Amino acid sequence: MPTTDPRIDAYIAKAQPFARPILARIRKGVHAGCPDVVETIKWSVPAFEYKGPLCGMAAFKAHCLMGFWKGAVLKTLPKDRGLDAEGNFGRFESVDDVPSEAALARAVSEAAKLNDLGVKVPRTVKAKKPLKAPAYMLTAIKKNKKAQATYDAFSPSCKREYIEWITDAKTDATRNRRLETAVHWMAEGKIRNWKYVR
Repeated sequence: MPTTDPRIDAYIAKAQPFARPILARIRKGVHAGCPDVVETIKWSVPAFEYKGPLCGMAAFKAHCLMGFWKGAVLKTLPKDRGLDAEGNFGRFESVDDVPSEAALARAVSEAAKLNDLGVKVPRTVKAKKPLKAPAYMLTAIKKNKKAQATYDAFSPSCKREYIEWITDAKTDATRNRRLETAVHWMAEGKIRNWKYVR
């Protein structure tokens, strides 16, 4: 007999009427694909675990989603869907959009095997491009020798924090005020978020 979490029963019961059969089918497919799955709630939505995170589902006003923790390496998932945070199968707006219980079970079974094997999903970290300081900022810093010395000694991330803070200003007045403050802080040897350093 599958182990269920009453919080998921409550989640399904509170969902929009169109979403209830969708969520029920997903849940049934998850249990069919991995009988030892453990139900829980994570990030306020139903989640399923088996030797670590496995998959989850969510209901919204007009659609539902299902996502796999290791969806990037699952071979049984459609490759043309799941883009732009739409879950690995795309959006489900009716129960007709949901794959069959057997298809769901195959994907869940594959995900469970990956967890059995301890497969890790490679995380891609986007390298930040160096951010170039605008000329007006460099000119203002250059006028103060202490600020210039501090700026020159900063790591790229410290420079980036100041550059982003100044260039993200919506108005010229705000930008000029921030630039004046930045030069003052740099002259005192302070990083941009010095107030939060312990």
